[in-house]
This record gives sequence, C-alpha cells and structure tokens, in this order.
Amino acid sequence: MSESTLNNILIREATKDDLSQVFQLVKELALYEKAPKEVTATLLDYEEAFADDIFQALVATHDDKVVGIAVFYMTWSTWKGRMLYLEDFVVRKQFRKFGIGQKLFDAFIDRARELKCSLVKWQVLDWNEPAIAFYEKNHATIEKEWWNGKIVFSK
Repeated sequence: MSESTLNNILIREATKDDLSQVFQLVKELALYEKAPKEVTATLLDYEEAFADDIFQALVATHDDKVVGIAVFYMTWSTWKGRMLYLEDFVVRKQFRKFGIGQKLFDAFIDRARELKCSLVKWQVLDWNEPAIAFYEKNHATIEKEWWNGKIVFSK
C-alpha cells in the first residue's frame, strides 16, 4: 500500500448494505480493546436500529470495501445542548497511517457542525495511547475526572 491509497478513499454516509462490514469492524475494534465477548448485538440488531435511525455512520471505502467507520448518534447535553456522540471510530489495521482516520474524523466533525451541535463526545481507553495522541492532535480535551456508569440488560 502506498500514499496514493488516500487518493482512492471515499468517505460517505453508510447505507444498509454497509452494515455487515460496519459490524465486522466493530468486532475488530472490540478485539483490539480486549473485549470481544462484550459484543452481544447482532447484525439484525444493527439493521433494525439503522432502519429506525437510532444511529448513523460514515464509512471510508477503498475499492468498494469498508476500511474505516465512524458510528454516531445525536444526543443531548443538559449543559451544552445538541451533542453528537461518537460511539465507534476505527480504521482497519492495514489502512492506518495513510490519513484515512483523519479524513473520517474530519467528516464526523463536519457532520456535527452541519447539525448545529455544541459539542461532540466519545470515550477512549486510558491505555490507547495512539488514539489519545490522535484526539489531542485534533484539539480534543481528554477528561480524566469523570467515571462511566452503566447497567447492562441481558437479552
């Protein structure tokens, strides 16, 4: 792969036809994050949620194959107003270091601005130094004082 790879990358809105590849990348990300068994959603769950406009996604494609994703949804900050939440953001390993992640992230930021959001938000694992460096390069604030809370319902 070469630097010209970036010239052959298309960033676009995901369609229903992309969901199986989006789902595969989410599972790859879970494996990287050392939590592959935490993915309990199914492709059918993705298809239903996508059809109900629960989430949206941008995809980076190369030769009609999805090589990167930004999965997000609109939410609300009681302090700031409209907020776009970036649920998952990943580029396939062999396509990293070509600027694809930056193009995908920029498209996500552009979408937030188009939707008149006051902020965007996401989570990053404390040990994921390459991701933290990427976000800091993009002028993000990495909050370290807030802890996550959750309740998981069994299916």
